[in-house]
Amino acid sequence: MLFRSLEAALPMLRAAPREQGRLEMIVCRPARDAREVLEAAELRAGAGLTGDRWTASSRGEPLTLTSSRLIGLLARTRERWPLAGDQLYVDFDLCAEHLPPGTRLAIGSAVIEISPEPHAPCRKFRDRYGADALRFVASPAGRELNLRGVKASVVTGGVVRVGDAVCALFD
Repeated sequence: MLFRSLEAALPMLRAAPREQGRLEMIVCRPARDAREVLEAAELRAGAGLTGDRWTASSRGEPLTLTSSRLIGLLARTRERWPLAGDQLYVDFDLCAEHLPPGTRLAIGSAVIEISPEPHAPCRKFRDRYGADALRFVASPAGRELNLRGVKASVVTGGVVRVGDAVCALFD
């Protein structure tokens, strides 16, 4: 049942802003399964979000961005958004066609770069939002839109704040 209602939400998800989006939430993960919702955070080149448990020895990229539109549907309350485990929740088109790997985004005074490394859903995502949510983000439409989100690295460190514009920097 939830899967069908999520499929019905595809037009709303596809309508995410492409020119200028908005940073809706910042979440720091200081320890395993711990979450701190922040109004502002520092992003450091080569290190990610200050205070986050990601380290240079961790696997993968230091940042993940996810769609606030999708998480809003899945979590039902804003208090459950951080359970997704991402750091930056944005109202912005994250689809691969719009943001191919290597695309840079300006957020606040920071610049980040979209990674070619996929951001795949995991068991924890399924446990927190349900099997239908996992199936939806892993569906062909979910993969096309990067509904599980994208991974990124910090190119230019800076401060990001909830409400900051999110803009792609195209050559």
